[in-house]
Amino acid sequence: MTASVVFPPAIGVVIVGDEILSGKRQDRHLSHAIETLGARGLSVDWAHYVGDDAGRLTALYRDTFAHGDLVFSFGGIGATPDDRTRQAAAAALGVPLERHPEAVAEIEARFGAEAYPHRVLMAEFPAGARIIPNPFNRIAAFSVRDHHFMPGFPQMAWPMMDWVLATHYPTLKREKPVERAIAVFDAGESQLLPLMDENVARFPRLKLFSLPAFLPGGGRRIELGVRGPAADADAALEHLVAGVRAAGFRFEPIPDRG
Repeated sequence: MTASVVFPPAIGVVIVGDEILSGKRQDRHLSHAIETLGARGLSVDWAHYVGDDAGRLTALYRDTFAHGDLVFSFGGIGATPDDRTRQAAAAALGVPLERHPEAVAEIEARFGAEAYPHRVLMAEFPAGARIIPNPFNRIAAFSVRDHHFMPGFPQMAWPMMDWVLATHYPTLKREKPVERAIAVFDAGESQLLPLMDENVARFPRLKLFSLPAFLPGGGRRIELGVRGPAADADAALEHLVAGVRAAGFRFEPIPDRG
């Protein structure tokens, strides 16, 4: 099923695996998803790191399915006892696991008789799932609704994510956001709150940010800015500049960042 919405309610990333939480492996999927989606003018709205606990996985997927989010899930779709993502997705939907004929055919083509009895287990997906081809080793991943479940190995998962976006969401793009900001000196965030609240109300399509820092030689610096469509961002920055100037604080422009 190709997405019928112009833009989903939210885009989420799920990173699965006890090895991530224990520090045995470092996650690289989140930064890659941010970069890949950013090239389309999209962004990650939320992310979850979760271990291989079946109950937690099921509860998480039940919630994300209920919200109708576009979700990219990485990890836990193998056939070993600690891989529970396939089972959790099925439980969240209240459907059984079934062997997907296309996924079985891919495994058989790769391994022949050695596909049985164990490797073929990786072709068991929640009923109604669609396959995501695996260009690396032909062991498919799967999609259900707007949830896309991929392996934890980047060399497999990242081409799969590209394929999902190109195949199911070819028009899911936005104008690439820009970032406009100024550095405000020796002001407290509380002193700028009314200005920030007014900016958010005036420019609802933008995301405002305020990043305070203490300077090495004393004093304070706030990076105050907005991110979003260029036309709105330019007007919003003018509003912030006018408010900071009226309040009497020193400020400097920060080079534009796309």
